[in-house]
Amino acid sequence: MTTHAPDPYPAIVDDLAYSYDGVFSRESVEQAVATARQQLQSVSRIPTFLPVLVAKQAREELMAAAQADGRVSRRVPELLFICVHNAGRSQMAAALAQHLSNGRVHVRSAGSKPTDAINPVVVEALAERGISLTEAYPKPLTDSAVRAADVIITMGCGDACPVYPGRRYEDWTVADPKDADLSTVRDIRDDIQGRVTALLREILD
Repeated sequence: MTTHAPDPYPAIVDDLAYSYDGVFSRESVEQAVATARQQLQSVSRIPTFLPVLVAKQAREELMAAAQADGRVSRRVPELLFICVHNAGRSQMAAALAQHLSNGRVHVRSAGSKPTDAINPVVVEALAERGISLTEAYPKPLTDSAVRAADVIITMGCGDACPVYPGRRYEDWTVADPKDADLSTVRDIRDDIQGRVTALLREILD
């Protein structure tokens, strides 16, 4: 007799509905989970990992929406780094900002056209600095993430990011690490680190 694994998504909804009780209705949580599933299932290479990614993405999206709408307070500055695939530059910038700020900022990253995996050479280059990307994954750019951000940094994604008043926007001209060797990616990493360090000094001083 063939047995089928239980559907994981109702449990994801249950967990998030509990976490956001009093902030979002269950229907809103269900919609966030359904949207995250739709966004990620086309780029997730390993179907068994999809529910984990959906849970993370839905949680992050709900938090961004809650912050953007003023339902929860922002305790630290919110930074959003965006590139095309969210597989290289924006992942490096977000990881470096989180690492260098020691928790004094909250960081998100996203891609205008996210790919299915983070560039392994980028992972290696960051690991040299003691920064792990084992739990990171390419994420879609959402309106809530933009509205929740105080500072928005774009890298090579053109006009994909919507513009809202009251946010600080910067466009960084940074080389794309796609198909680059480790030596080149190290140079890109160091370029991004210099930019991130300067940004943190500005917003945290």
